[in-house]
Amino acid sequence: MALPSATIEEPLVINNQTVLQKHASFFDRNKDGVIYPWETFQALRAIGLGVGMSAFAAAIINMGMSGKTRPGKCPNLLFPIEIKNIIKAKRKADTGIYDAEGNFDAAKFEEIFVKHSSSGTALTEDELLGLMKPRTGLRDYFEWFGGWLGWKNFYTVCKDKDGLVQKETLRAFYTGAGLFEQIEQERARK
Repeated sequence: MALPSATIEEPLVINNQTVLQKHASFFDRNKDGVIYPWETFQALRAIGLGVGMSAFAAAIINMGMSGKTRPGKCPNLLFPIEIKNIIKAKRKADTGIYDAEGNFDAAKFEEIFVKHSSSGTALTEDELLGLMKPRTGLRDYFEWFGGWLGWKNFYTVCKDKDGLVQKETLRAFYTGAGLFEQIEQERARK
């Protein structure tokens, strides 16, 4: 799979969105700025996850992020995720690739391959899952599980024929550089 090219120096804002918002926008199927569980499900199906895993992951993702991204304290049982506030859903145990505003940190990205990659250019499944940093609180376990599930699904969809996630694939994932759109288009052609 040929991936979209991405440079080390990513722009801070793309189309009035941070790269984190751009990344999340793929899941906003109707482009209204809000991601509902059925949109998450549709997006996961579009990139090749099975029906059961897509339904399970959509429930976990939306339940875990909705309350963090919605203004106010009143819960919404439709579990919408507001893209404009997606930075508020950033996990405590994340990789640090996104800064406090949701911008791509190229130095932190390179650090992943220095610290976790035996080849320096790709990650095995174990190396990718090694990016998770479990904490001790109950909420941390829920966040850890959500992150682990996300990485497992990412690996399933984005590994190459040798079972590796290439550096540029991971960069395109983080920067919202069209990776998921490209996977969806390739699947639609087949």
